[in-house]
Amino acid sequence: MGVSKSHIFSLQQNELAQAAKVLAHPARIAILEYISKQDSCICTDLVDEIGLAQPTISQHLNEIKKIGLLKGTFEGKNLCYCIDQEMWSQLKLLFNTFFSTITKNCC
Repeated sequence: MGVSKSHIFSLQQNELAQAAKVLAHPARIAILEYISKQDSCICTDLVDEIGLAQPTISQHLNEIKKIGLLKGTFEGKNLCYCIDQEMWSQLKLLFNTFFSTITKNCC
């Protein structure tokens, strides 16, 4: 794949694209939905809940963490995490702003 030339786009455009890329996988959506429905940070294995192998779950969690949507303690096999509400609000605002500024000029 060629160079993305991300430097020619605004910070907001790059952030939105990165978040969209992370959210574009159904496993990551399932993980976020499951975590969001919990009453507190979860320290349990997601393998039984999501139905994927542990290394696959870990890989998806790492991608979600890269954009800051998860917070908690991540030490070895002792993982306790929850959705970072501040980052979630920022991400919602980013997507809402994008969708509300797109004009509808159909043929």
